Amino acid sequence: MRTSIFKTISNAAEFKSQLLSWSQQFREVVFLDSNEYHQNYSSHGYVLAIDAFTSIKTDFHNAFEDLHQYQSQTKDWLFGYLSYDLKNDIEDLKSTNFDGLDFPDLFFFQPKKLFLIKENQVEIAYLKMCDDEVESDFEEIINQNLCDFATLREIKIKQRISKEKYFEKVSKMLDHIHRGDIYEANFCLEFYAENALIEPLDIYQKLNAISEPPFAAFFKNDKQYLMSASPERYLKKLETKVISQPIKGTSKRFDNLEMDKNSKSELLENPKERSENIMIVDLVRNDLSKTATKDSVKVEELCGIYTFKQVHQMISTVVSNVEHTTSPTEIIKTTFPMGSMTGAPKISAMNIIENLEETKRGLYSGAVGYFTPNGDFDFNVVIRSILYNAKNQYLSFSVGSAITSLSEPEKEYEECLLKAKAMFEVLQ
Repeated sequence: MRTSIFKTISNAAEFKSQLLSWSQQFREVVFLDSNEYHQNYSSHGYVLAIDAFTSIKTDFHNAFEDLHQYQSQTKDWLFGYLSYDLKNDIEDLKSTNFDGLDFPDLFFFQPKKLFLIKENQVEIAYLKMCDDEVESDFEEIINQNLCDFATLREIKIKQRISKEKYFEKVSKMLDHIHRGDIYEANFCLEFYAENALIEPLDIYQKLNAISEPPFAAFFKNDKQYLMSASPERYLKKLETKVISQPIKGTSKRFDNLEMDKNSKSELLENPKERSENIMIVDLVRNDLSKTATKDSVKVEELCGIYTFKQVHQMISTVVSNVEHTTSPTEIIKTTFPMGSMTGAPKISAMNIIENLEETKRGLYSGAVGYFTPNGDFDFNVVIRSILYNAKNQYLSFSVGSAITSLSEPEKEYEECLLKAKAMFEVLQ
C-alpha cells in the first residue's frame, strides 16, 4: 500500500523547519514533535502526515463505532483528533456551553504522504498512487525557503470567566467535594480573541520554542488549526502493551538554580499535589482494567518529577496488557477522556464541570495522534494549546487545575495563569 524510501539529512533542525514550511500548501496537516525530550516509550523524533486520501469527520453520535469501522477497514496510518465532547458518545452526557471554534467532534485522515524522522534518518512513506513524487518532493523540501511572517497584529485577549466569578465557581466545586459528590475535578477557564488574524505556523513555532515539550502538535484541517505545546501523553499502544502517563502537579521554574531546585523538591513533597496525582492514577488504573488481561494493570512510576522549560510537572506511568484481538478503539473508548482532565468519579466530575464551565471544551483536553497500520496508536492530551478558526477569526486557549478538598481558590487561579503564560507570551 505504501512505498518507503529512506534518506539521511545533514542538518536536522533546518530540515524540520523546511518540512513544516513546505507542508503548509496542503489542506490537511498533522505534525507531531517529541522535541528530543528524554522519555520512555518514544517512537519517533517527529512525524509529518499530509494530504488526505480518505478521511472521517463526525459529531459525537456513534463516533467511536464509526472510527472503529474506518480504522479496521483502512488498516493504514491514520492521523487526527478526538475532542473532549466524545464523552457524550460514551455516557449520557451533553455539551451545551458556548462554542466559538466550531470544530467537528472527531476528525481523522489517511495521509497520502508521510514522513517519519528519528535523528538524521528520514523514512518517507507515500501511498503507491503518488510514490513517483518522492524525489521531487524531497528536492523541494531541502530547497524550501522558510516562511517569512508579517509582524503579529494586536490581539485583544479576553477572559470568559472573571477572576471573581472563578473564585465563586471553585467554591461551588468545593461544596460538591465536601458533600461527597466528587473527590476531584479539573476546572478550566477560556481566554479568547475575536477578529483575530494570526499566522498559525508562526504561532506554533514560537509556542513550541518556549516550551519544547515531548508531545507538541501542529494540526491543520483547511481553516481549523491547533498549535499545541503539550507535555502529556494520554495513551499509547505498543503491540499488546498500553501506556498512560497522567500529569497532575505543577510548580514554577526559576532562573536561580537553588530556587528552582527547591521548587522541584516542594512539588515532590506537596501533599495536595501528590493526592491529586494518586487519585487520577487510581482512575486510570480502573479505566485500563476494562480492557486489560487479568492482573496486568501496573503503576510503573508514581509521582515522578519531570522538568520542562516553563514548569516542573508530576507525572505517573500506568500500564496494562491487552489481548491481540482487543480493538484499538475499544481501548480508547473505555479510557476517554483522559482522567487528568476530568476528575473522580469520572462521570460525576464531567457533569459538574459542564455545569460550572462556560465554554464547550471541544478539542481542548481531547487528544491528537495517530494509528499505525497494525493497530498501535499514540495520543497526547491537548493542553497548553491554542485553537484557531481562520474562517470566523476566533482564537481560543483554555487552562485548568485540579480542585480537591485541599484547594485554595487563589492558588488554583495562580496555577491557571502560570499555565497560560506561554500562550500570552506568543500572542502579545
